[in-house]
Amino acid sequence: MKKLLFITAFLFAAANSFAQTSTYVSGYTNSNGTYVQAYYRTTPNTTRNDNYSTVGNVNPYSGTYGTKPADSYYVAPPTYTVPTNSTSTPVYTGSRGGQYYINSNGNKSYIGN
Repeated sequence: MKKLLFITAFLFAAANSFAQTSTYVSGYTNSNGTYVQAYYRTTPNTTRNDNYSTVGNVNPYSGTYGTKPADSYYVAPPTYTVPTNSTSTPVYTGSRGGQYYINSNGNKSYIGN
C-alpha cells in the first residue's frame, strides 16, 4: 500500500512539474489568412536555454530537435586601456560595450563616441 501511495504521489508531482513548463497555444488565423494549428510551447521566462527550439532540447509533443542557439552566460570581465592624452586614468569597457572612466568624485563618467 505504501508503495502504491508513493508511486501515485511521484507521478502526480512529475505531471504537475511538467505541466508548469508548457503552455498551450490555441489555433489561430494569421493576418494573411493562414491557419496555424494549436501547439504547446515552453512557458515564457528570461532564458532561451530551456525552450524546445533551443539546441540540445527536444519538443516532447512533436519530437523535433531544437535548432536555435542557446543564451551565453559568459560575460567578459571589464578591460581598460590607457588614454593617449593621459597615463594616469584607466578607461574601462562595461559589459554592454560602453567605455567609461572613474572621475575624481569616484563616479563613472561615460565617454561619448
